[in-house]
Amino acid sequence: MTDALGTTVVGREREVELLVSALECGAHVLLEGPPGTGKSTLLRSVAEGAHVPFVLVEGNAELTPGRLVGHFDPAQVLSQGYSPDVFVDGPLVEALRSGALLYVEEVNRVPEETLNVLLTVMSEAELNVPRLGRVHAADGFRLVAAMNPFDAVGTARISSALYDRSCRLTMGYQSAADESRIVALRAPEVDDAWRNRVVDLVRRTREHPDVRIGSSVRGTIDLVRLAVALSSRRGTSPTGWSTGLDAALVALSGRLRLQESCRRPPEEVVRELWVAVFGQEPAEGDADEGGGASGGA
Repeated sequence: MTDALGTTVVGREREVELLVSALECGAHVLLEGPPGTGKSTLLRSVAEGAHVPFVLVEGNAELTPGRLVGHFDPAQVLSQGYSPDVFVDGPLVEALRSGALLYVEEVNRVPEETLNVLLTVMSEAELNVPRLGRVHAADGFRLVAAMNPFDAVGTARISSALYDRSCRLTMGYQSAADESRIVALRAPEVDDAWRNRVVDLVRRTREHPDVRIGSSVRGTIDLVRLAVALSSRRGTSPTGWSTGLDAALVALSGRLRLQESCRRPPEEVVRELWVAVFGQEPAEGDADEGGGASGGA
């Protein structure tokens, strides 16, 4: 299975092997990495490759224990009482009954009381639901939780109890070559050299001194898509200097999280990086003829 997955999840052969092995040995897993590194894609591919159900839970402050576990239908309770037949399964109970992979996104945004429910299931492989009874985990049930360790806004510190009950797998950004392959798969066809330089531009956002959190490869994909759409409306080339810059400003400026001490707008950072990669704006009449100057280092 790992060989097949390695061809569908670009640049994640090692992570695929480690995740599949952890799940096969019965472990729960904590995936850590910045957004856009393919955590969800990786786990969906693993579930499909293993032919097991996949249940997704979006972690946020509104994820109460009731929403996670499920509830008795009030209207049916009035007529039938607290019968198991009138219980509406939440994602956790659904995953337990079906032996699914339960994927909890942004687990560090989940309230503590809800997280405690997950901890109990991870330890006991069962859940005691008032008036319903015990729900035992079917064979194959695993919990995979994901979090972005670099995002501190609206998040809570993960307790050692979760780490103690799971194996931790960290995921960083792929290589430039892999990111270029991802863009080639998910965005319209463009000149290879220009696409590689756009990848370089986006990767530089992750290292810029004024930027706390840079863009993921999703920003690269949107930039290419937008440049192609803009060029169609303008009657220009998608690799044109001004067309590409406008696409970059729209696609990337909202994705950058600047340092608190930075007083520059994100658009200024994007423009600076665009000039560094593609060079200064060409003379009038050449602005949309190709990709501009060769750019800086």
